[in-house]
Amino acid sequence: MRILVTGGAGYIGSHMVHLLLKNGHQVAVLDSLKNGHREFIPREAKFFKVDLKNLKATEKALESFHPETIIHFACYIAAGESMEKPFLYFENNLLGGINLLEAMRKKGVGKIIFSSSAAVYGEDKDKPLKETDPIDPTNTYGETKAMLEKIIDWYSKIYGMKYVSFRYFNAAGADYGVGEKHEPETHLIPLLLQTANGRKKDFSIFGTDYPTKDGTCIRDYIHVTDLCQAHLKALEYLNNKNKASEVFNLGTTKGKSVKEIISLVKKITRKNFKIKQTERRPGDTPLLTADNSKAFKILGWKPEKSLRDIITSAWQWEQKLSKK
Repeated sequence: MRILVTGGAGYIGSHMVHLLLKNGHQVAVLDSLKNGHREFIPREAKFFKVDLKNLKATEKALESFHPETIIHFACYIAAGESMEKPFLYFENNLLGGINLLEAMRKKGVGKIIFSSSAAVYGEDKDKPLKETDPIDPTNTYGETKAMLEKIIDWYSKIYGMKYVSFRYFNAAGADYGVGEKHEPETHLIPLLLQTANGRKKDFSIFGTDYPTKDGTCIRDYIHVTDLCQAHLKALEYLNNKNKASEVFNLGTTKGKSVKEIISLVKKITRKNFKIKQTERRPGDTPLLTADNSKAFKILGWKPEKSLRDIITSAWQWEQKLSKK
């Protein structure tokens, strides 16, 4: 298939591009490179340096490549920053997404896989979250994802576009010689590994008074390659004319606390490092874990890699990155 990947120079997007090429697809990447990395894009993929906020440039890229399906990763992702700079997140994530949909409509592209987020659910439950649970984000990043899910659904109803929306839980790990390289880095596992590797002085726990077993937030961590494998399943699903558009959780159902992750990182790296305890961050919820049974039942997908696999692969990437 001919597949265009927005945000394909980013962390998850670049893994997706590598996996698509490995499976024989023709791939183009559309990325502004504001947060992406040109070196992450394989030579076999066509590249368009385009900001989705530019509708005409987006239309031109689609017209040039003629994709059959679009996988939409491009967005700003830092929940904490989204509470400090909501305009940037509404402008980039929503306007960019709407422009992409409008360009798809004009150029006759009828299928999209959207990278949504578990952040759409908002406050935690005492059980893994299902796709039918209430949508009530606690930060503006999650709000942009929830809003774009609705907009995609309206384009589906009005124009007949077909979609799969994936609500990601916490993607981590590394593969294909690429990994997390955010500036600034905000994700737990790479921050811990940077500290273990001596690139950071210490690691801060944001809040130790949550209503959890050890007082720190619990999250569901999924290997980035497992995440991308679900998108291959979604491509097959969208090609079945008898299948309706759907929303799926992508997670493992197994939550780990910040303190548990710290302990495992220290075991794998065999490094000890300084831990600081600080105040909670706005918008953080105590518990986010996924019920992934719908993806298993309908797509035949399930994660294969363990938390140890995630941290080990990310540690290898961190060591490689620090040598550059």
